[in-house]
Formats: sequence, C-alpha cells, structure tokens
Amino acid sequence: MSIPVTLAELEAALAPYPWGYLVTVRDNLRAHSLAVPTDFRDGQLYATAGRSTRANLAARSEITMVFPHPQQGEYSLILDGTAAVGEEGVVFTPTTAVLHRPALGS
Repeated sequence: MSIPVTLAELEAALAPYPWGYLVTVRDNLRAHSLAVPTDFRDGQLYATAGRSTRANLAARSEITMVFPHPQQGEYSLILDGTAAVGEEGVVFTPTTAVLHRPALGS
C-alpha cells in the first residue's frame, strides 16, 4: 500500500527519517546506493557524495531516494526527482513522493 505525499507535505514527512539512500545508476545500468543524512531546505535535499555518485549524476540526473523508517513495520518514504552536483555536493529536487508500507510476512 502506498500513500502519496505532496511536495508541500514533504518537509513534515521527512521529519522522522534521519537519513536515506540516494540511488543513482552506473554506466553499466546497475544501481549505486549511498546512505546520506537528511538535509532538506527550500524544497531540495542536500547531500555530500563521492566521485562515483557525482559521475553517475553527470550522466543520468534522474534519481531515487529511499528513506527507511527507523522503526520496524513503519512506512518508508520514497522520492523520485532530479539531482545535480552543486557547490554543497548533491542537490536533489524531488518531483514525487510516496509513503510505502513494508511487505513483511505475517
């Protein structure tokens, strides 16, 4: 089950998530994930990133961020959008957001 999150609600929705995975795509089309702290300002997320992540963004700017909830069984927050390498590192502009329920066995 998924619950859409509007961009206006995003700052409040991010509050319980201290960090997330920034997911880019390598040249061989495999995913590259980087755990980063949450730093949301003025509708954008900021993160530091290494050489591989920056190279992936230069080639393919569309990314996903996944924020697992710190408490088991709670909804994860998934964001899609575009990112670029800026002066402060990666600058991610979300375009869609959804809270997604974990598919855990009963």
